[in-house]
Amino acid sequence: MAVDSATDRVVPTSWPSPFGVRTRLIAASALMLFTELALIRWTGSNVVHLSYFSNFVLLGSFLGIGIGVLRSGRAKRLPYYSPIMLGLLVLVIAWKPVTVDRGSSSSVIYFTSLNTTGPPVWVILPIIFVAAAVVLAGPAELVGRCFAELPRLTAYRFDLVGSLIGIASFTALSFLGAPPIWWGLVVTAVFGLLMIPAVGRRAVAVGLSAAMVLSPLIVMLGILFHESTRPENSWSPYYKVQTQQYTWEGVPLLTIKVNGVPHQQAIPADARLKWEPQYGLPYERANAGKQPKNVLIIGAGSGSDVAIALKKGATHVDAVEIDPRIRDIGKALHPDHPYQDPRVTSHIDDGRAYLSRTDKKYDLILLALPDSLTLVNGASSLRLESYLFTKQAFESAKEHLNPGGAFAMYNYYREGWLIDRLASTAQSAFGHKPCVDKIGDGLQQAVVTVGLTEQDQTCGAAWAGASANTPPPATDNRPFLYLFTDRIPSLYLITIGLILAAGLVAVGVAGGGSSYRRMRPYADLFLLGAGFMLLETKSITGFALLFGTTWVVNAIVFAGVLVAVLAAVEVTRRFKTPPIKVMFAVLFGGLALSWVFPDSWLLGMPVGLRALVAVLIAFLPIFAANVIFAKRFTDTADGTASFGANLLGAMLGGCLEYAALVIGFHGLLIIAAVLYAGAFLLTPKIRQAVRQ
Repeated sequence: MAVDSATDRVVPTSWPSPFGVRTRLIAASALMLFTELALIRWTGSNVVHLSYFSNFVLLGSFLGIGIGVLRSGRAKRLPYYSPIMLGLLVLVIAWKPVTVDRGSSSSVIYFTSLNTTGPPVWVILPIIFVAAAVVLAGPAELVGRCFAELPRLTAYRFDLVGSLIGIASFTALSFLGAPPIWWGLVVTAVFGLLMIPAVGRRAVAVGLSAAMVLSPLIVMLGILFHESTRPENSWSPYYKVQTQQYTWEGVPLLTIKVNGVPHQQAIPADARLKWEPQYGLPYERANAGKQPKNVLIIGAGSGSDVAIALKKGATHVDAVEIDPRIRDIGKALHPDHPYQDPRVTSHIDDGRAYLSRTDKKYDLILLALPDSLTLVNGASSLRLESYLFTKQAFESAKEHLNPGGAFAMYNYYREGWLIDRLASTAQSAFGHKPCVDKIGDGLQQAVVTVGLTEQDQTCGAAWAGASANTPPPATDNRPFLYLFTDRIPSLYLITIGLILAAGLVAVGVAGGGSSYRRMRPYADLFLLGAGFMLLETKSITGFALLFGTTWVVNAIVFAGVLVAVLAAVEVTRRFKTPPIKVMFAVLFGGLALSWVFPDSWLLGMPVGLRALVAVLIAFLPIFAANVIFAKRFTDTADGTASFGANLLGAMLGGCLEYAALVIGFHGLLIIAAVLYAGAFLLTPKIRQAVRQ
């Protein structure tokens, strides 16, 4: 396509492809979503900073997608820069991976070691952000070209179908535990099909195109093949998992690293209790010295905590682990083989979700070092274990204790305020002070144990209680255990500011100076995109609380959001829908419904009813918002500029997600309502009516 300089009208030009426009659009959209998800997973597995800032790649992707759509009308060549940048990015990260990172800020802490290899954060993160934007701009440019050749809603419809295919494909590969070489093969194949001309064209053109597309991708495939075939590497739906077996002082050990960070060791129970007797403290502090018989372990991992429970006399252990690969490694390689013991039942599930679905009661419930080292995809600050450490989670554990039972947790917390915060949360949930044992210099490790009643625990030294500086307990609305302050940390603010500044510059440069002029009439669509991103985040976090932070729930929610959007498009295409004013009323009604009936209210429902009500509450405003978008998008004069404005608005929404650190996830509904109110006032027909 090209742009007539006199009229600024988009004029379709030839795309040397043997495929029809609908096929190209579906394939390009699938490539766009698949590549985005693959980048988030692969970069996060090799640059540990991204385990805590996965939204960074997502925001870079949104910027690139918006720029790609905007420049599609001016581009004279196919976006060969995209596979070239992808190959370079993989090469750079493989050359200089960042294997371990730990935040040095006093307000954001991680449970990892101090060592860091590879480039510093201020070098590698900008490289990845820019590279992600450039990589995703290519498929987006191909999508934008197709939009100019089809009616607005028809194009948007096939774009959504392709996006669903991309998500489904990556989810299937995650389910199968496929290594990155398979991700790379899929991306290479689709790039090749889309960007190499038909064989019937001139041989020189075909050869040049093939070289420009395939050469960098072959380099990428070589790197991914090497990584995928190393015997110590395997992939779970969350991590790159690396294992090492060795013997120390005659004891067989298994070390497990995830995303380049030492994560856990599978050690025989006798050796663990000899070397680190604190792992036996919950059994001494709980049940007034009586050995618990029925034990629930959340964060069972490779099985060391399960082996200790059996050693301590448990007659039955329910072992809950969120990562199937780590459980399977422990099942096959743990020296004690605890998962093969008939007294053990293993569950691949989120711990909080397991508690919400079971009516079993236990003598001891143990949170065994559940530190996920990663964020939930699509949520800027929610970690896999975030909902395990809230006041409501501790209250749920209390409800699942037998008379005389106890609840305990241990980890390398490192910070005194964090230990006191957890102890204070236990006190708030159980009504009395817990036992707190601090082990090692510098408060390296701590064990917090609280009985169902004060008589059901036997403490050593009494816990002094929370200090004036101890943060209040984390809650389901604001589940940020590791955040010390009630403000957004400066690290996040600086990052958000740089992202927005880079976006402003990049959009202006990519559009040849006319991007903002072209998008100016579509400010309402920009705000609709920002509001939609917040609704999506609220849906992801809400469903994570209600049904677990597992990758399956996350994938279902992503797909469900796209299905709701597709349904809105189909309804708009096939039926006469109410005026935009009415749909805005439905949208605000849906937001009000979400506000009146928060996720905590739904937790008390049976699982089936909870799912039904949650889907209705979460997807009603999403459906209404996208009917509004579909109706408005149909009437736009410049399809690529309006669609690009909407996508760039989503980038702003991704930055606004960080407000949840202060106001909680429920508060995002207020920001979304403000954004949608702005979109309502800026909608052309409504704005004209208001002026009259």
